[in-house]
Amino acid sequence: MGTVHAKAEHNGDNGSLGGLFEFDEPIDLEEPLSKPNIKLNGVRARVDRVHIDGLSRTKDDIVRSTVDDLFHATDFEDVILRAHKVRRALDSMGCFKDIGVFIDVSSGPGATPEGLEVTFQVKELSRVVGGINTTVSENEGNLVLGVKLPNVLGRGERVAAEYSVGHRSSSNFNISAMKPYPHSPLTPVLSATVYQQNHEYPWSGYKLLDRGLLLDVAFRTSPATKHNLQWEGIVRDTSVLSKSTSFKVRESSGPQMKSVIRHIVTVDHRDEVVFPTRGTWVQFTSELAGLGGGVANIRTELQAEANKEIAPGVVVQASGALGVLHDVYGTDIPDHFYLGGPATVRGFRQRGVGPHSDNHALGGTAYWASGLHVYAPLPFQPGKGGLGELFRSHLFLNAGCLANPEESGTALEALREARVACGAGVALRLGGAARVELNYCVPLRARAGDVPAPGLQLGVAAHFL
Repeated sequence: MGTVHAKAEHNGDNGSLGGLFEFDEPIDLEEPLSKPNIKLNGVRARVDRVHIDGLSRTKDDIVRSTVDDLFHATDFEDVILRAHKVRRALDSMGCFKDIGVFIDVSSGPGATPEGLEVTFQVKELSRVVGGINTTVSENEGNLVLGVKLPNVLGRGERVAAEYSVGHRSSSNFNISAMKPYPHSPLTPVLSATVYQQNHEYPWSGYKLLDRGLLLDVAFRTSPATKHNLQWEGIVRDTSVLSKSTSFKVRESSGPQMKSVIRHIVTVDHRDEVVFPTRGTWVQFTSELAGLGGGVANIRTELQAEANKEIAPGVVVQASGALGVLHDVYGTDIPDHFYLGGPATVRGFRQRGVGPHSDNHALGGTAYWASGLHVYAPLPFQPGKGGLGELFRSHLFLNAGCLANPEESGTALEALREARVACGAGVALRLGGAARVELNYCVPLRARAGDVPAPGLQLGVAAHFL
């Protein structure tokens, strides 16, 4: 296939350009040009030919079905919109980079009055790609070293290996394989991951070494609705972190095997992830453990967020979460919910809400939490349109409760003791998926056993309550 793009014919008499636009008189570039309004949806057009230049390893059949949608265009505006849609579909395959789109509207041999040629210029990813990046988890930053083999068999398959180390002595290693089916109903993606995770939790006095296998089927039932069906098999080793670890925590130490079936459904209508100005986000997770292994429980969790811009740049956000864990047998402290810290209920230490033993958090089997936030540009808006757009001023009011209803009585009695905190601070965008918050927090209500943390609190996370 030859590269096809917009053409301009040369006029042999004076060397001036002809083709799509021609001018009878010289143009004075010093004078401002009026911009005519052209209604593209009134310009009849259809696509006669589509070319994809740059294919090497990628199979023809996987891209042919991607571009078929272009042949249903009826006008020029429709051609542009469908071409953009195809470009996004090619990008989502994970096979290409630097995808260019060219629409040929010039006349020539074999051309028809409304017939167009559309060319996609693509550059395939290298056979081996390495990288260094950062991630965040439970208020911990991680350095990630990774290598991946993209488009292994020519249809978007990928094999990847990653090693990460956190600043709290945590470390992770995983090898994953992924196979997409972009043109099947629901566009499923199959993946399998073998991993080892080593995490320390000083707030609870234990450390975990997890080795496991995760099988995942991801698919979409609408553009905004994503489902994940997962099975996870884990061999978990819980050990004591220090000599001062509570005896209650020590009782949970030792190896365990766990088998989990999990369903996650996410509905995201936000305009962006980090600082949304409108839209809602809801995620519901349900787990069933016990089909093998020494742990059996039922765990459900719901998280939600709503955003509304009340003035230019000023956004009100309401968020909430709740979860319930029902133990059948073998459920230990590492399985519990935890609350408190800069990413959940601010104004309390990490895992500082709920039952404690010798100053170590024990977690709970039921919780609820909510937040009301106001995000606005910084008062003096430094570098408006540039660096200043990375920052937001932040006002918040958080409330929540974490308890063990099975030990302390009915669920309503256990979850009635709400903890409340408020404060203000600054938020900073980290790329397109996480942010940093520095807040001055004022705990307004706590109960015996909690660990309030008044004053400045720094948080790094991909998702904040």
